[in-house]
Amino acid sequence: MSFGGQTPTVVVLKEGTDTSQGRGQILSNIDACLAIQDTLKPTLGPFGSDVLIVNEGKTTISNDGATILKLLDVIHPAAKILVDVSRAQDAEVGDGTTSVTLLAAEFLKEARQFVEEGMSSNVIIKGYRSACRLACAQVKELQIELKRKQADGTTDDPEFRELLKKCAKTAMSSKLIQVNSDFFADMVVDAVQCLDPNDLDETLIGIKKVSGGSMEESRLVKGVAFKKTFSYAGFEQQPKEFTNPKILCLNVELELKAEKDNAEVRISKVNEYQAIVDAEWKLILQKLEAILATGADIVLSKLPIGDLATQYFADRGIFCAGRVPAEDMERTIAAVGGNIQSTVSDIKPENLGQCGSFEEVQIGSERFNVFADCPKAKTCTLILRGGAEQVIAEIERSLHDAIMIVKRAIQNNHIVAGGGAIEMELSKYLRDLSRQIAGKQQLIVAAYAKALEVIPRQLCDNAGLDGTELINKLRSLHSQGETWYGLDFAHESVANNLDTFVWEPALTKINALQSATEAAALVLGVDETIKNEPNHNTIGSQPVPPPGGRGRGLPQGMPSMQ
Repeated sequence: MSFGGQTPTVVVLKEGTDTSQGRGQILSNIDACLAIQDTLKPTLGPFGSDVLIVNEGKTTISNDGATILKLLDVIHPAAKILVDVSRAQDAEVGDGTTSVTLLAAEFLKEARQFVEEGMSSNVIIKGYRSACRLACAQVKELQIELKRKQADGTTDDPEFRELLKKCAKTAMSSKLIQVNSDFFADMVVDAVQCLDPNDLDETLIGIKKVSGGSMEESRLVKGVAFKKTFSYAGFEQQPKEFTNPKILCLNVELELKAEKDNAEVRISKVNEYQAIVDAEWKLILQKLEAILATGADIVLSKLPIGDLATQYFADRGIFCAGRVPAEDMERTIAAVGGNIQSTVSDIKPENLGQCGSFEEVQIGSERFNVFADCPKAKTCTLILRGGAEQVIAEIERSLHDAIMIVKRAIQNNHIVAGGGAIEMELSKYLRDLSRQIAGKQQLIVAAYAKALEVIPRQLCDNAGLDGTELINKLRSLHSQGETWYGLDFAHESVANNLDTFVWEPALTKINALQSATEAAALVLGVDETIKNEPNHNTIGSQPVPPPGGRGRGLPQGMPSMQ
């Protein structure tokens, strides 16, 4: 139906809604993702620079892709997809967070020309997914299995340990701790091998940070270490060192409470008040005697241990610590055995834990309680040292990446050569394959192959090398069948990175390719953005009445007071 020859305007979305759609919207989203790529490009590889981010007065210095993106507070909806992909890579594999973001943005950059020429984004997405499947299949074809068993069938193979160290050193090559990578690689492999081999739960690796000192003053405790807890008078009289102590872990408060805080008692004689006080003393002394009877040398509790109990234990040569954080208590149980008791009655010998040695030591300006040589140790603690808090925080992030890489190498013991070698090999493989494909898909697979070269090219740029010359040299070598040739920064040339031990778990590369391809497909699949602007005519959740309108709470017909 028409009205006077004019079609009426239909308003579906509320006023102020911003709608953008079509090819221009896809190109706009690609540009936003490329802006993220420009931020992260300089941080890639052994010669990548760090980024200093000041967020609400807190300074962070890092070259970890996931950390940088998390702190950038990205608001563009398409660019946020890259942030999510980076976080997913960090959670799943631990390393490769910068690589996955650069690859996703580069796939979009290569797709841009097809979008501008009017090609359907669905055709591009189909081609990219097909190329990703082929690339992942080729990684699985090329990957090399690390031998992890000796001839007698045992798994504590020193050769396998060396291979894990090489994977850890590769993960650290782009980090602040690169110079000390030998020292930290040993520490990381020892830490992961402390865990239960069936689940390798990295949360059981505790990390404590102590400012001051050099990086190499960091230490690994095969057991548990935590900062000295809040203590009362009498604490210093307690022994600070034990050999083969029995350890009792409690969730019991050992403290006298003021009567007025806990109860109301009406009394008529003074001696009745004394009887109440004596009863409370009798209760706590019964608890302490029950603990003494267990034969425990060390008493730990999640709840406070007051001055009376502290002095009682000191007089009897027992060490105690109250208000132990829950996380530290759980790791202590995992290391020494036993279990947490919520009452002091009927404690059996099997409820107590044991370790080889206990001591309270001074580390920097902090005092630590250290439980070492634990027979049941399925946990460990890294005590990190460094000149500044920002440095120690970056060491922690670097070690997290290395720990995750070693964990993945143990669980999935297949590796590929790093330093751009696997990317160049996949690029050559897909480029050759694309020539056998008919139609538009040939162009898309070739574009995917070209995008993979962003990793070695950016590694060259960050190291100040001639990227064009080295990439051409690598292309030539890979076309001759030299599968594992990649960049060699020590000699500013190319080398067989399998022989030079620049190794990465194959799982890292497969996960990065799949995540980056899915992110690119997601961005290319969005051709309309609808943004609802907040209604500025609101205070809280109640709309403000318009001028001259009916005021809230006014009877109908009464003029509003505007």
